[in-house]
Parts: sequence; structure tokens; C-alpha cells
Amino acid sequence: MRTLTAFFLCITIIFSATKASEAQTIELLAGNTLNGAVNGTLLGGATMALNSNTDFAPLRVGVGLGTLYGVGVGAYDIASSGGQQLIVQGLFNDGNNTSIIVLLDTFYGAAAGAVITTSVMLVANEPLIDGLQYGAGIGAWVGFGVGLIDAFALSQRITPTSSTAMKSPVPRADGLVGLQFDNKTSIGLISPSITTTYQTTDSGLSRKLNASVNLLNLKVNF
Repeated sequence: MRTLTAFFLCITIIFSATKASEAQTIELLAGNTLNGAVNGTLLGGATMALNSNTDFAPLRVGVGLGTLYGVGVGAYDIASSGGQQLIVQGLFNDGNNTSIIVLLDTFYGAAAGAVITTSVMLVANEPLIDGLQYGAGIGAWVGFGVGLIDAFALSQRITPTSSTAMKSPVPRADGLVGLQFDNKTSIGLISPSITTTYQTTDSGLSRKLNASVNLLNLKVNF
């Protein structure tokens, strides 16, 4: 009986480790795909603003290309991290995948462009709507370009096995989209999880899976 119990315990430990690795891989792929789709939507909207028309073709193309881009970046993250937990430290933000750095830089570019052109329109006494429209559109594309350079050329990539992570561990909240504000605080959005429960019955060992989704996770180290 003890031998059988020890055998099941070993199987459980191996199974849990395998599932944890698979979960990290799925998280990287899903998070990058989601970020890519949102980034494509932003750039499609920016293209519509620059063309000053109501044709939704750029938006449709942007979502499609953005999703494919996200899948590609997800594959890159999985290959570069070995499917492990990943922290990408960019110029302005830290995240748990590469595409979140590009997405946030795109947001910042759109916001900065809108503010700058609106200020110019105020000085020139011109319509503010035009400043918001063209400024946000140009800023989004500039931010996207800066984000690509930031994420793929300038950022630092950290995994739990790297020496940097060992010397200075960075806390991170679970989620498909993650933001690292400093070495103490992180936020994770949309965190699916599956809890495995094992029970001993008269017929043997039974296993039960419980699925749940956390919309917001906050992690703070004091």
C-alpha cells in the first residue's frame, strides 16, 4: 500500500510540473496574441484617422495582421524563454511578454501626439478636433515604431534561470497581460487557472478539475 501511495505521489509531482510549464507556454502565447490584436486595432484606427474617412477596412486588416503579429511574438517569447516565466524590461515599462512593451509605447505615442498637436492648434487658433485626429494617428505609428525598437533591441529579458533574476528577483502578478511598475508592484489582467484536486475513493484515486478566471491580480512586496 505504501509503495502504491509513493508511486501516485511521484506521478502527481511530475504531472504538476509538466502542467506548470504548459501553463507558462499558453500564457505567453495567449497574452501576446491578445496584445497583438489590440495593437492592430489601434493602428487600424490610426490609419482611419490619418485618411480622414469612415472606411473600416484598415481596422479589419489591422485586427487580422495584429493577431498574426501577436502569435509570431508569442512563438518568439516561448523560444527565447524556453516556455518559462518571462519578464521584459523596456525603457518605460516592464511586462510579462514582449508585445505588451510595444502596445504601451503605441498608447504613449498616440497620447503624446494628441497632446502636442492639440497644443499647436490652440496656439494657432485652429479646430482642436483636427489636432486630436491627426496627432493621435501619427503618434500611434511613431509609438509603434519606437516600441518595436524598445522591445526587440533595447529591452532586457529575464527568466527565473538567468543570473540576473537570481540576484534581483522581480515579483510578478499572474495574468495574460502583465505590467511591472517597479521592483515591488505588478498587476496581472485576465488570469485563467485550473485547480487539480485528488481524492482517494474505494475504487482508487480520482481527479477533479476546477476552472476559474481572475480579471485582476495585484502583487506588492514590502
